[in-house]
Amino acid sequence: MSPLRLILVGLGARAQFWMRVIRDNPDCTIVGLVDPSEPARLRALEQWPDAITAADVGLLARLEADAVLLATPPGGREAQIEAACAAGLAILAEKPLADSVERAARYVEMAEAANVPLMVGLNFRFLPVTQKTLTLFDDTVGAPEFARFTYERWRDGWKPNFNKYPLTMDQPMLWEQSIHHFDLMRYVYRSEPVSVFGKTFNPGWSMYRDDANVSALITFANGVTVNYQGLWQSNWQTPGFQWRSECARGVVVQNDQFGALNYALHDDAVLTPVSLPPYEQWINDAVALLAAFVAALRGTAPLLCSGRDHLNSLRMVQACILSAQQGQAINPADLDNDAKREIGHPSTHSAIQQRTSL
Repeated sequence: MSPLRLILVGLGARAQFWMRVIRDNPDCTIVGLVDPSEPARLRALEQWPDAITAADVGLLARLEADAVLLATPPGGREAQIEAACAAGLAILAEKPLADSVERAARYVEMAEAANVPLMVGLNFRFLPVTQKTLTLFDDTVGAPEFARFTYERWRDGWKPNFNKYPLTMDQPMLWEQSIHHFDLMRYVYRSEPVSVFGKTFNPGWSMYRDDANVSALITFANGVTVNYQGLWQSNWQTPGFQWRSECARGVVVQNDQFGALNYALHDDAVLTPVSLPPYEQWINDAVALLAAFVAALRGTAPLLCSGRDHLNSLRMVQACILSAQQGQAINPADLDNDAKREIGHPSTHSAIQQRTSL
């Protein structure tokens, strides 16, 4: 079977990982490279010399391909989604799909109308630690009832290998990082949120234009309640992470974003470490994500992390922002009943709307 032909749109930081992962997957190849930056295109050509390059997504209509991978900022993807749908190309998009629920819902509707598969790159679902956590709930500690999720980081947004657009975007922690955490909660607790009470803030030392820190109390339909803290601007360079789920027969404690998983039953004196397979950060999860995308396009597995499912995680983010503004808990499902409700700052993502390059 011939490899799937991919067009990679956006040749910045995340694209570097994707080019490596795609090269190691015999089921895929890159035939097109799109970015408005000529230096970025030339750098990518050094790795994929046979690919066709272009400054804009007009290439999607001219090049024989099977799918497009959007390694682009979430703001201003309209033309990219439109071009992919018009060309009948399956879409794998970096999270979040868009910087508002309304825009993301429009993209999902466009893809469905064009009968184009749309998958969102929620790679944290594919981490070995995530999959093992589900097994612990099922086989060892029982169903979770409440949890504490703490993510503490001083994220230097000026580092050369980091995307720069989060520095000027609205609510960068929520849209760029918490979206992962909220999606993981939905995934491992196997339930949808019914209440989000949030507060966002920005400390005096923050390099980000808008709020980079978040606190939230989240309740799910099955009764699980999560006390969440997510910081992109703590004031210590050493990061902190702990996700502790209190369950029917004990606890599950994850002490690193990518591993360090432990559990204990109620009467245990100490935690029991859980063995996990070797893992290379940002690579193994992308390998599994790409394999799932390929399997869905080959028809050998269902489409995971669909655009429509992703809307439920985006609604959590938007509910958190709205809650912080109004000072009251918000049911994410209510956002569907008031689609015209305006949230955020008056000038939403104006600094990145025209950007394609990472």
